[in-house]
Amino acid sequence: MVGAGQLARMTYQASIPLGIRFRVLADTAADSAAQVCPDVRLGDYHNLDDLLAFAAGCDVVTFDHEHVPAEHLAALAAAGVPLAPGGAALRYTQDKLAMRQELTRLGVPCPRFAPVTDLADVERFAAETAGWPVVLKAVSGGYDGRGVWMCDDALAAGEVLAHGITLLAEEYVPFHRELAALVARSPHRQGAAYPVVQTVQRNGVCHEVLAPAPGLSARMAEDAQRLALEIADALGVTGLLAVELFEAGGPGLLVNELAMRPHNSGHWTIEGARTSQFEQHLRAVLDLPLGAPQPVAGQTVMVNVFGGQDPDLYDRYIHVMAADPGVKVHVYGKAVRPGRKIGHVTVTGSGTGEDNVNALRDRALRAASYLATGKEQGE
Repeated sequence: MVGAGQLARMTYQASIPLGIRFRVLADTAADSAAQVCPDVRLGDYHNLDDLLAFAAGCDVVTFDHEHVPAEHLAALAAAGVPLAPGGAALRYTQDKLAMRQELTRLGVPCPRFAPVTDLADVERFAAETAGWPVVLKAVSGGYDGRGVWMCDDALAAGEVLAHGITLLAEEYVPFHRELAALVARSPHRQGAAYPVVQTVQRNGVCHEVLAPAPGLSARMAEDAQRLALEIADALGVTGLLAVELFEAGGPGLLVNELAMRPHNSGHWTIEGARTSQFEQHLRAVLDLPLGAPQPVAGQTVMVNVFGGQDPDLYDRYIHVMAADPGVKVHVYGKAVRPGRKIGHVTVTGSGTGEDNVNALRDRALRAASYLATGKEQGE
């Protein structure tokens, strides 16, 4: 796996019971996965020689991020390195404009969009669509809310354009909530779909995942799963595909973003599904039969843990574990910095009603808050 962040760390954990030898390409020995994986190669994913040396002897190379340059992906494929997913599929996670254009060609519902190069383009787009606000997105390189700007007027848009990066404009969608459909696809075109989840975002960053999405109709859940599987097949995805969606009332479901790797919206599957997303990704990229994606509990809530001012969150384990033994804590081994994603907690429950969901959220939020700050702040 190219990249040695927390996604690689948790994928390595899933490889152990399967007896899969797992290698990571890490920037440093302090990277999250490099701390636990025995086969670590240090190198720069921007450097083709480092990538070729890393891939030597691997049955398949996969990724925990989308940032390997497209020309390097093409060179790896030309050298006979099996990539999962391949560069042709990864293009649609690296280039948001190409993604929007391809999904539109396929008839997939998306927000209206247009490439923009100057303020006149943005103002024209606003006039021809829903007006202001307009969402400006970096065509490449954005993640976790970075590279996305909500512009209420031309002045704000001008400030973003001054960054000098390649942008596209999207209409602002007044959605009801955000959903995510996580699916897997193998080279033999076997597919598996997890329950559709609700993601709770703050400033463009995922804070909570509610699995399955509370109150989502069976028809809309099936529509989202079917849509994600169809996108995976049309784009030739091998491995996991996370499709982030807007539940937008009248228009129904609109596709917001794609990710072709394990995804934050799927961390709940470690405790909450028969096959975790990390094991499923390994099965898919190695063309093994896919595992059962069904949930093992009526409701699962995952809450991310973000760094606070105190770096010693381990000192707070005793309170969290004693106060609620049912909370599962996952820490990524990353240096604690304010606002940095350093772990997550998961709570499962047998019920499915609103009161049950709120009770689970309260437990997970309290645990995450105490780990980060030493203070319990619940729902």
